[in-house]
Amino acid sequence: MSEVTRRNVIKAAAAGSGAALLPAAWTAAARAGSAAPPEALAADDLALWYDEPAGTDWLRALPIGNGRLGAMVFGNIDTERLQLNEDTVWAGGPYDSANTRGAANLAEIRRRVFADQWTSAQDLINQTMMGSPGGQLAYQTVGNLRLAFGSADGATQYRRTLDLATATVTTTYVRGGVRHQREVFASAADQVIVVRLTADRADAITFSATFDSPQRTTVSSPDGTTIGLDGVSGSMEGVTGSVRFLALAHATATGGTVSSSGGTLRVSGATSVTMLISIGSSYVNYRTVNGDYQGIARNRLAAARTVAVDQLRSRHLADYQALFRRVSIDLGRTAAADQPTDVRIAQHATSDDPQFAALLFQYGRYLLISCSRPGTQPANLQGIWNDSLAPAWDSKYTINANLPMNYWPADTTNLSECFLPVFDMVRDLAVTGARVAQAQYGAGGWVTHHNTDAWRGASVVDGALWGMWQTGGAWLSTLIWDHYLFTGDLGFLSAHYPALKGAAQFFLDTLVAHPTLGYLVTNPSNSPELPHHANASVCAGPTMDNQILRDLFDAAARAGEVLGVDTTFRSQVRTARDRLPPSRVGSRGNIQEWLADWVETERTHRHVSHLYGLHPGNQITRRGTPALYEAARKTLELRGDDGTGWSLAWKINFWARLEDGARAHKLLRDLVRTDRLAPNMFDLHPPFQIDGNFGATSGIAEMLLHSHTGELHLLPALPSAWPIGRVTGLRGRGGYTVGLAWSNGQADEIGVRADRDGTLRLRSRLFTGSFVLVDAADGSSPATTRPEADVVQLTVRAGHTYRATRPGVTPSPTLTPTPSTPPTPTPTTSSPAPSGARATYAVTGSWSGGFQGEVTVTAGATAIRGWTVSWTFRNGQVVNQIWGGTHSQSGANVTVRNVDYNGALAAGASTTFGFIGSANGANDPPASLTVTTT
Repeated sequence: MSEVTRRNVIKAAAAGSGAALLPAAWTAAARAGSAAPPEALAADDLALWYDEPAGTDWLRALPIGNGRLGAMVFGNIDTERLQLNEDTVWAGGPYDSANTRGAANLAEIRRRVFADQWTSAQDLINQTMMGSPGGQLAYQTVGNLRLAFGSADGATQYRRTLDLATATVTTTYVRGGVRHQREVFASAADQVIVVRLTADRADAITFSATFDSPQRTTVSSPDGTTIGLDGVSGSMEGVTGSVRFLALAHATATGGTVSSSGGTLRVSGATSVTMLISIGSSYVNYRTVNGDYQGIARNRLAAARTVAVDQLRSRHLADYQALFRRVSIDLGRTAAADQPTDVRIAQHATSDDPQFAALLFQYGRYLLISCSRPGTQPANLQGIWNDSLAPAWDSKYTINANLPMNYWPADTTNLSECFLPVFDMVRDLAVTGARVAQAQYGAGGWVTHHNTDAWRGASVVDGALWGMWQTGGAWLSTLIWDHYLFTGDLGFLSAHYPALKGAAQFFLDTLVAHPTLGYLVTNPSNSPELPHHANASVCAGPTMDNQILRDLFDAAARAGEVLGVDTTFRSQVRTARDRLPPSRVGSRGNIQEWLADWVETERTHRHVSHLYGLHPGNQITRRGTPALYEAARKTLELRGDDGTGWSLAWKINFWARLEDGARAHKLLRDLVRTDRLAPNMFDLHPPFQIDGNFGATSGIAEMLLHSHTGELHLLPALPSAWPIGRVTGLRGRGGYTVGLAWSNGQADEIGVRADRDGTLRLRSRLFTGSFVLVDAADGSSPATTRPEADVVQLTVRAGHTYRATRPGVTPSPTLTPTPSTPPTPTPTTSSPAPSGARATYAVTGSWSGGFQGEVTVTAGATAIRGWTVSWTFRNGQVVNQIWGGTHSQSGANVTVRNVDYNGALAAGASTTFGFIGSANGANDPPASLTVTTT
């Protein structure tokens, strides 16, 4: 298998031979007299629409997904193609990435770095610190489902639409006097992809359906209305492919006939057809790949077959819209929105199209909902959409920018539960990273470097120049505390505090005193992917590391305070934090990227890592650190505006944090061009990287609301290009849901709903003039103080909404923010079984109508072979999906048993199974658990 890895792409580009890997800029001409179709207008222009099929171009196909399953829908008339993914189909299988030679050579590596022998240090790292294998493993496609309809000749009135309001791709056309329509959606509620085909003339639908795949697969016809694709993932980096998968496609028709034989499904003379696609994988977790993949695929298909298509659709809409509708945005509309989406992108530089920014914002939210749900893998470098066995950069998780960026909009745009897969990954990495910490650094805690994959590789990969960066796990761990700031969820914080503490412990054990400066520094590390001298990136104490570690140590100490634990440890991390090097202003007036005032070898490099403290951190602010604030601006001026797609997206966030709306908007417009945005609005590095989409959504949110300095700053970077607008449902740290309306570039109305009691600071130009502030619950005027001319401060109560308006403005009921995610209940622990085993039930995430939970079974002093845990729900909760066990539920009574892949538990060992459930009322945990063992 050809390996298009991060190493190979970067090396090829450096050698001038990478062009073949990258898509060329594309063009699209404006349509005379074009008008947005009714379905786009019905979705308030929140739709991607086209008047041509995608053909063979994957970057013109439209994505759907339910977090676990993904499909790219091409909309071709003659042969429809659904390119399929399942989020756990990865190359290779479980492996231990730790290099046991590392610890013995660490002291010499550090000596060489401190002696400025950087390339020599890199050589020794490459010899002794590289992971095993030296690269990580790729996310891979399942294959394709193709529906062959025959010739496309004579087709007219073609239209293809992705409706973001319904998460549905629709293709319509007229051929032979018959109007055909196809609808495709991926249901999280029923865990299938649904294809609905209809025609306005009876008996007009005839086609054949087949699977194909570049994987090692066999096709079959399990019954007379179903076809199957059974396969195994590919081998890579010397690790044998071991993820088995089964894809099933079933058809039910009204009128006509359906038959299946030899792996071909045939539909003839039907009036309407419903196809259901189910995929099961043997991946259980990063250690285990012997799950019942066939049973998963068959059971989910069987369950969906019992549900009428209208109910499948309504269940899908209820699930999806509960997330998507939390936030609305209106930036105005011009005639530019009457052109097809690809034309709008191609014409964007010369058109006034404010609605496209709203579309791009909501598209990022759509993609996150579609590729990251509780219980799934986190969104990878391409979300969940990939048509290759060897995608660029392996379509894995690049931690030095891309994975955190994927989740920047999760909390700010009110998709808190979509964040949960990241924290599941962090918990896994705390295990694999502990092995690497001990083997390669002789340290406690855990570490992860600049990449990981489905197998939670944590060691150095891709060579020292790129991979010798220690703070990947540290950055991911800071997300735990930041997420808590939004949610106030003590159960969540308690569940993930051990990983946060472990990340900090690693650096308590490994930071070393700089021989001349005296600061505590990382050594060896780098400033991501940028050499400071020719062919040398390895160094000690790069600025990004210092900024991340300040956040990490602060987070660990503050979390310990909130939870009332680890007093001594809190003192240790605070002492270490105070010995970290400060961010410095260099000779060019910029933020220094390294301890020394070196000039970067590539001035316009895509990474601007040393501004982590500006965004996503809060160590560089306009009012708190004015000198660093000005130096950050100078840094961005030196780096320049251009860059890869994701780099441009990060720069939008930087300029928004600098409160420069004009510059942030310029970067947003720079992103919307044909070498940075594909026809289907996928962001291009190039090639496709989804982090640019998520970074753009985050950047737009940052232009409208800041909450990183202990206050809500409203419209901090509003550009003149958006003179009138409104947004509802944005989230701020401290537990606030915010709505805003503005005209002439100034706020007319502000609505803030508080999740919890506290003191709220609001900053806005509105407060420099006359305004009216009321508690919407009772119409009273809360008492306020005025710390600054544009700031009001007030005491707020949980569940209350506070409105500030300009005189003469009538408050809008639709601006009132909706309630946020409910808090997580306290865990429940069972009494010990006779063997001494215990079980603990914990809710790890909650949202309106649903929750994610887990039960951890811990053996006592006696080893156990098997276990059963049972409990009774108190409020009508229902378990919908489970991993790591098999369950049954009768009314409120739930029983979970271990399955073969859990294996036996040694004395004191533990295992965890997770589940997703629905809850129509209070999500109280069971009062008690019962655990029995064998």
